[in-house]
Amino acid sequence: MKTVQTSGKKKSAVARATIKGGSGNVYINNRSLDVYEPELVRLKMKEPIRLAPDVAEEVKIEVNVSGGGFMSQADASRTAIAKGLVEWSGDEELYQRFKEYDETLVKSDTRRKEAKKPGGRGARKKKQKSYR
Repeated sequence: MKTVQTSGKKKSAVARATIKGGSGNVYINNRSLDVYEPELVRLKMKEPIRLAPDVAEEVKIEVNVSGGGFMSQADASRTAIAKGLVEWSGDEELYQRFKEYDETLVKSDTRRKEAKKPGGRGARKKKQKSYR
């Protein structure tokens, strides 16, 4: 049986998707996507499935996601799902359709937090000085 494993990242959230032949079910952390809350997150995760319904209804998708907040997890999950559907189908046209809709569907977000520097509370903020 054919199996495809992909991953997606956004900030500190990492999603790992496993795609197998099946009946179109999608599970996020062993919970069905249909009951996943909040609704905005559910709709965001369903975007690649709505863009490729013919491919999505012939596979079973299981996603394990951890780290970050719920919206970062949603972005990481949708990237992992979209990459998996493209790899499963082997369709270059599907890849282009995802890329035209939103490039982050097929490309993980590489931005990370900037390191803290000395002389201040964060990466850029510094203690003010006066020359009077």
